[in-house]
Amino acid sequence: MASLFGHGILAFTISKVIDKQDLKILMLLAILSSILPDADVLAFSFGIPYEHMLGHRGFTHSIAFALLWSLVLTVLFSKTKRIIFFIVLFLSTLSHGILDAMTSGGKGVGFLIPFNSERYFFSFRGIKVSPIGIEKFLSEWGLQVLLSELKYIVTPCILVLCVIFLRNKYRK
Repeated sequence: MASLFGHGILAFTISKVIDKQDLKILMLLAILSSILPDADVLAFSFGIPYEHMLGHRGFTHSIAFALLWSLVLTVLFSKTKRIIFFIVLFLSTLSHGILDAMTSGGKGVGFLIPFNSERYFFSFRGIKVSPIGIEKFLSEWGLQVLLSELKYIVTPCILVLCVIFLRNKYRK
């Protein structure tokens, strides 16, 4: 998996690109939605194997989960601009699996679960896989993860955010 930081910055960027009203609740829900899929690591505690549809990088990393989760949050939290709300949340939730499919480790992402249990990676796998657990993250491995995310996630997000800032500044 990419780290919580990598997932969060991408969701933040997605919200800034799509949400012209700059809704704080939408931005916070987008960041939460981009991190939530990794709650599936709890499956290990219940003896659910990685490869199971409820295992790590399984259903919570799927397109179906992103659709359902985004729909529920949109209904619960959006009074207006529901399409924008849904799109931001859907892309933020789905971005988790997309980033994980670009990592150097794991057994793939179940994008099509529950319809197909196959796991996928993208051909580009330059993002270092993040260790599970804070203790392991605070190591040389964690530093390598952050450096790869700086290169492949944070820098592109900052460039996009700068373009948006400049566009907004010179439009007024």
